Amino acid sequence: MLEREIKKVKFTAPLQKQGTRVAAYARVSSGKEEMLHSLSAQVSYYSNLIQNRVGWIYAGVYADEAITGTKDSRENFQRLIDDCRERKIDLIITKSVSRFARNTVTTLNAIRELRDLGIDVYFERENIHTLSAEGELLITLIASYAQEESRSASENQKWRVRKNFQDGLPWNQYIYGYRFEKDRFVVIPDEAKVIRHICDLYLSGMGVIAIEKKLNEEGYKTRSGCAWSQTSVRAILGNYNYTGNLILQKTYRKDHITKKKLVNNGEHPKYHVEHSHEAIIPLDLYNEIQEEHRRRSIIANRQTCARVHKPFSGKVFCGLCGKGYKRKKRATGFTWICNTYNTYGKAQCPSKQIPENTLESLIVDVTDNIEEIERIEILPENTVRFILKDGQTVERTWKDRSRSESWTAEMKEAARQKTTERNQKQWKELLQ
Repeated sequence: MLEREIKKVKFTAPLQKQGTRVAAYARVSSGKEEMLHSLSAQVSYYSNLIQNRVGWIYAGVYADEAITGTKDSRENFQRLIDDCRERKIDLIITKSVSRFARNTVTTLNAIRELRDLGIDVYFERENIHTLSAEGELLITLIASYAQEESRSASENQKWRVRKNFQDGLPWNQYIYGYRFEKDRFVVIPDEAKVIRHICDLYLSGMGVIAIEKKLNEEGYKTRSGCAWSQTSVRAILGNYNYTGNLILQKTYRKDHITKKKLVNNGEHPKYHVEHSHEAIIPLDLYNEIQEEHRRRSIIANRQTCARVHKPFSGKVFCGLCGKGYKRKKRATGFTWICNTYNTYGKAQCPSKQIPENTLESLIVDVTDNIEEIERIEILPENTVRFILKDGQTVERTWKDRSRSESWTAEMKEAARQKTTERNQKQWKELLQ
């Protein structure tokens, strides 16, 4: 009888071939409801197509809404490219070359980078795979055609806008204080009241920041229901349209690729339309506001030129709200204060001011070279955090000045006189 022999055998599972990770890209260049519905349909179509295909692994659908294909700043398109660089995708499906991009340079750069990564792009309408031998030549021709089509559409749009300008019709039909009806601006009484209120406050001596705070304290809202900002107040004060006149084509687009907006300094004709609609403020009042603005700008520029530059300007930030600290002159000297606190008050940011000489002393205690400091953060409880360029973090605290130290000689003299007058008054009352 043979002796029984037992061997341990190790079985390994056969390697499974990984499926192709497939993503799709979709885009519409208009925010209209029907276009967004089309985008939703594309997303559903590609999701079902990829998930129901044997051997394909669904890697998602990347979609951009109402963004032109001539720009490289499409958020989800950039996210798609980033995921490809991280090797998360093997194949991209898209409807056509023009949906992928209408800029020849953008199209070819993206395709060549993806080809170097070994990632194929399939254009359904043209039936082209970019990894095929003839793919790049065909795509170059089609992308050039798509870019020319985009340029032609842009020129047609420009012609229509300029024709409207020649007829005295505005391009932007949204102006606070008006609604646009039958090719004409019609006054909205409640909004017009706010505009006149802003103008009166400015001419009474109030600044833009003070006006912004007052409007919000009084409960006024913009048309979109938001709080007023310095930008929106400035826009009201500088809007010539409120005089009942229009200046058309004050800006223009550089080209159909970058779509950069430039100020029209004579490159194209401007159109002045007099008495085009009902005025909210008289032309004389508008001119008075602009003259006051110029006067204040001259004073502000003089003060800026006279201001001593501090080497830590632009480095001091609030540790509570993150906004920058600004240098401000007080009766006791210069101090640094949070921009949020200075504009909106303690309710929005309960940060502390720090005297400039105190800040300078702390800096000297930390380093002999101010250039070594990357960032200075003012924290609660009189704490200052210094972040150095080498990554080191140092914290220091300071003591508030006593009342006697914070008073100037003029303030002390005024207090002494007030105390003397109060004592004399009390003596007279006792003697009567």
